[in-house]
Amino acid sequence: MRTEIEIWLKQAEKDLEAAEKNFKLNEWYLVAFLSQQAVEKALKALLLKKIKNPEMFLERHSLVYLGKMAKIPSKFFPFLRELTKDYIVSRYPGAGSIDEPPYELYDESKAKNVLKKAKEILRWIKQQIK
Repeated sequence: MRTEIEIWLKQAEKDLEAAEKNFKLNEWYLVAFLSQQAVEKALKALLLKKIKNPEMFLERHSLVYLGKMAKIPSKFFPFLRELTKDYIVSRYPGAGSIDEPPYELYDESKAKNVLKKAKEILRWIKQQIK
């Protein structure tokens, strides 16, 4: 495996590990953000394997865009559409609700679902890369 692919994949795995730790701390909004980061970095690792021109995707953050470029299974796209929003909504007041700070927009149920689906996508991506 090329070094750059390995580095992106390792960081994706570390972000997912941090999401799991934040789940145990009841920091639901951080679970969402770190899961988004893990999926984005894993998709970029997969794209680095498939595409010779990384300028086409390295500066992009839309998981839907990255997923389409990587040709991942269609079953993942509903989740990617939702998770893409967490890149902004989980961090910036007013991005998801004017009336609540970002951390109040997330709960255990949402965080558990996000973490479960992010793990599933990372497993699939790792199988494609190896």
